[in-house]
Amino acid sequence: MKLGPPDLGRVADLRPFLGLVPDPRARQGRWYSLVAVLLVCACAAVSGARTLDEIAEWAQRASDAVLTAVGIRRHPLRWRRSPSRTTIGRVLAAIDGDALDRAVGDYLATRNAAGTSLGQRRVIAVDGKALKGSVRLTAARRHLLCAVTHHRAVTLAQAEVGAKTNETAHFRPLLEPLDLDGALVTFDALHSVQANVTWLVETKKAHYMR
Repeated sequence: MKLGPPDLGRVADLRPFLGLVPDPRARQGRWYSLVAVLLVCACAAVSGARTLDEIAEWAQRASDAVLTAVGIRRHPLRWRRSPSRTTIGRVLAAIDGDALDRAVGDYLATRNAAGTSLGQRRVIAVDGKALKGSVRLTAARRHLLCAVTHHRAVTLAQAEVGAKTNETAHFRPLLEPLDLDGALVTFDALHSVQANVTWLVETKKAHYMR
């Protein structure tokens, strides 16, 4: 309310990227589109939501204008407007996480030219990190390899590193979709294998520092 009506242009520009994510649900019985549900999750997340309950609560509290902007249709019987916690949970549990990662990474890469001023070289760091809150009694904490901009902490791409593999095996697949022409890529010494460095310089036309 304090910010005024939503900027529909800025809301909508994420849609083409999320539209590339395969919908795992059967066609029969769908009411909310996959893009609309994912936009609700994105809006709730940037508003501070961290759990399914908080995402569903954000959706319930959202105004009709906001829900309309992200593509949520009112139910024919008008007994519910926003997707329920169960609906959101089922979508997030079934969706292809790698496809969603690529869509969000492509969106961020398009919106953010690595946070550099004109004439400044783009700098991207490749580094691994343990995913906070991912440890379970039956599973170890998940480990991700990420490509992050230096100037602003924007994650352009990320991939899960399995317990039986190492980060080096994910180096090229992680950076393959990114435009690295002229960029400076920084990474730990463990990635300095000849094949990775040669590919980075000759194929991606990038510079590197380890």
